[in-house]
Amino acid sequence: MDGPQAPASKSPDSLLLRRFEERYRNPSSLSATFLERYLENGHVIRIEAGEAYFLRPGKMRWEYESPEKNLFLVDGKTAWFYVPADHSVTRVPAKESADWRTPLALLAGKMKLSRICASIQSAVSEKPESPENVVFRCDLRAQKANPARPTSQGTANQENTPEPAVLFEISKKTADLVRLLVQDAAGIAVEFHFKNWQFDPPVEESLFRFHVPPGIAIVNGELPAGQNALNP
Repeated sequence: MDGPQAPASKSPDSLLLRRFEERYRNPSSLSATFLERYLENGHVIRIEAGEAYFLRPGKMRWEYESPEKNLFLVDGKTAWFYVPADHSVTRVPAKESADWRTPLALLAGKMKLSRICASIQSAVSEKPESPENVVFRCDLRAQKANPARPTSQGTANQENTPEPAVLFEISKKTADLVRLLVQDAAGIAVEFHFKNWQFDPPVEESLFRFHVPPGIAIVNGELPAGQNALNP
């Protein structure tokens, strides 16, 4: 079987994964409300909430409403992180963004888990939010380090750094994505909870273009340290 290792092709888990891929592959646009939790060593450091939009090919818009207004936008080529209170916007090429939303970028592209997962299996030790859901563990494919670009921790080469593990929680009834958890070896994790998924909502392409407001400074480079999708 090509792609990531998965349960037997006719098993309930495998069939659910196929339903999940098909459900999110067909629409050209998606939207959902989300709650994001940032954790360090199991302790919740920050909670944020807002609305997320996805438009194929390769566009995302995350509107943070609580506790303050932020915007994370990917227009297909560039990732923008805008905090109105800071009067600045960070701009980075989308392909160079070390953003932990990478698994969620699938929702704006070709919805195929094998593109990011080296293996997928049921996470039996992880308790789902509801008995009607199933949690899967995705071991991410290794990413090549870019020694020419420092990381947010100031490390030039990450070849020996383990890839983050990703947990997907999927509804058995609807095949909707309920929760996504990304955790790394340093004890840092970001967790997204999703509700109110809309498939093919009427969204304008202009929603995915960032227009720099007057008086706002543009900063080129990586997202600020500690902001890599853990807090856009």
